[in-house]
Amino acid sequence: MNKAMLVESMAKQTKLPKATCKECLEAFIWSVSNALKHNKPVVLTGFGSFQVFKRKKRIGINPATHKKMEIPSKKVPKFRPGKALRSLVS
Repeated sequence: MNKAMLVESMAKQTKLPKATCKECLEAFIWSVSNALKHNKPVVLTGFGSFQVFKRKKRIGINPATHKKMEIPSKKVPKFRPGKALRSLVS
């Protein structure tokens, strides 16, 4: 499902115009992104949580030269599904 399909599904479910649903979805995405940018977790009970995790630096292999190289540490966003979502998918 892509963004347009999600907006269409939201419009059918809520009986609101697609434009309104698109604005709501974009506001949700912006809000989650902004919270993660400021290292704040977003917890949606039953659905899941979005958090920022820090990956440690590690040694990797350059696929072009096959030489070892150091991959620096970095922050990455992560989604952890909630219990209700996990049981729904199982």
